[in-house]
Amino acid sequence: MDQNPSLSRRALITGGGVVVVGIASALVVASRSTAGSNPSPTATPSAAGPTMRTFHSTDLTVPAVSTVKTGTTAAGLVFVTQQVSGFNGLIMDDDGEPVWIEPTKANVTDLRVQSYGGAPVLTYWTGKSTGGHGAGTGVILDTSYAQVATVSAGGGLDADLHEFNLTDRGTALITVYETVPADLSSIGGPKQGFMYDCRAQEIDVATGAVLLDWKASDHIPVSETYLGLSQDAGHDGTTAGRAFDPYHLNAVDDAGERLLVSSRHTHTVYAIDRSTGEVEWRFGGKKSDIAVPDDAAFAWQHDVRAQDDGTITLFDNHLYSSSAGGTSRGLAFRVDETAKTATLLQEYATAGHLGTAMGSTQVLPGGNVLVGWGTDPTVTEFTAAGDVVWEATLGAISYRAARNEWAAHPASAPDVAAKAESGGTRVYASWNGATEVAAWRVLAATTGDPRAVGQVTRSGFETSLLVPAAATVAVQALDTGDAVLGTSKTVTV
Repeated sequence: MDQNPSLSRRALITGGGVVVVGIASALVVASRSTAGSNPSPTATPSAAGPTMRTFHSTDLTVPAVSTVKTGTTAAGLVFVTQQVSGFNGLIMDDDGEPVWIEPTKANVTDLRVQSYGGAPVLTYWTGKSTGGHGAGTGVILDTSYAQVATVSAGGGLDADLHEFNLTDRGTALITVYETVPADLSSIGGPKQGFMYDCRAQEIDVATGAVLLDWKASDHIPVSETYLGLSQDAGHDGTTAGRAFDPYHLNAVDDAGERLLVSSRHTHTVYAIDRSTGEVEWRFGGKKSDIAVPDDAAFAWQHDVRAQDDGTITLFDNHLYSSSAGGTSRGLAFRVDETAKTATLLQEYATAGHLGTAMGSTQVLPGGNVLVGWGTDPTVTEFTAAGDVVWEATLGAISYRAARNEWAAHPASAPDVAAKAESGGTRVYASWNGATEVAAWRVLAATTGDPRAVGQVTRSGFETSLLVPAAATVAVQALDTGDAVLGTSKTVTV
C-alpha cells in the first residue's frame, strides 16, 4: 500500500480503486496505549476486485460483506459507501445483509440518517470525484426514498464530497474546493502558483441562501500545511491543473455559536466563530493553541465532531507517527479552553487497522462507538470502554461509516423472479430499501389469477420459496402481523 497519504487518497478517490481485506482472526480490546512494533498494512489492493453478490429478482449488485459479532451492538442499521464504480451506497444489517442498495450506481459519499423538518431523512453527497475532492450536490430523501431536497454550494461553486451535515437550524454544512492563484513561495513553491482554497459554507436548505462562506486562506497561512509540494504527484502548484492542496478540509460540524473545521493537511481542528469567521483556537498542528497530550497526537485526521456533552471526537489516520505504531484510531477529547489543555478520554483502535485516508468515528446512543477505517475496508463497533463488539469486512473501501435507526417503506413495488426447477417453481422475492418485511407470501397459478400458495420468513435481502409448478407468480411483502406491505407485479415463469 502506498503510504503517501495524499497520493493514496487522491488515487483512490479519482481512480475507482478497490481494496479488500480479510477480517482479523481475533478482535482485540482497544487500549490507551498502542505503542509497539509496526503492524503490516491491513488492506492490500486486489486486482480481481471484491466478490460481488448478485440476485435473481433484481439486477442490483453489491460487494459481499462478512461480519463477526462478539457483544451487544447499538440499535440500527449500518450505512457505508463501498468503492466499486465510484462510491456506491449500501445500508446493511449486523449480518452484513443488504437492506438498501443505491439503485442508480451513482457516486455517493457520507451516506447516513439525519433530521430535516423534524423528520428522519436519508442523506448523501453525489457527484464527480476529482483531484482528491468532489464536485456535486447534497441529496435528501424521505422514508419512501423520494427526493425531498438537494443542496448546492453558493457562489457558482460545487459542493465537495467530504461533508454534507444537516443542522437543527434547517441548514446544511458543506465543504467546497476552489482553484485559485496563490503565492506558494513560503513553502518552496512558485510565487505565482495555484492551490485549492477550501471553504466551509452553511446553506439554507429550503432557499439555497448562503448564510456563511468561510474561506481557509483568509485565516490559515499556507505554511501551516504538512503536505510537501512534491508529495502529491501532479499537484505541485505550478499550474491551475496541478493545483496544490495545502488545507484539505474534510469535516465541518455544528458546535452552537461556533463551527469545528477539520483540515487534514494541517493536522488541525479549527474552532470558528460562526458570526465573524475568526479562528477562536487551533487544536493540533504547527500552531496549536490547545496542548495536545503526548499519547494523543493526531495526523491527517477526518470526521471531527462536537458531541452533546462538550467532548470532541475525530478519526486519527495517524500516518508517519510511531507513537501509535502506525495504527489509525478513533479519539475522544475533553478540551479545557481556559487552561488551553486537552484530555484524551478514550482511544478506539484494534487489530492494527490503518486507514491511510478517509475514515470516521461516531458516538452512538447508549455510548458505543462506531469506527470506519476508510481505506482499510473495515467497520468496527466498540463499547464506550473500548471493547470490540462487532466488526464488518466490507470488501471495498468506504469513505465513512454510520449506524442509524431507519424505518423505510419504498414507493416502488417489491421485485419478483421465478424459474422452473425439479419439484416445482422457485420464486425469488426482494424489496430494495424496505425495513419492515418479516415474511413473503407467494401467489401462483397455472391458469387465471395467482392465489396464495405458500409463505416464508424473510431470510435476507432476497428470499426464495419452492412452490408447486406454476405459470404465473407474484409476491406480497408481509409485516410481523401478516399485513400486506406491498405486492409485486405478476410475472410469467
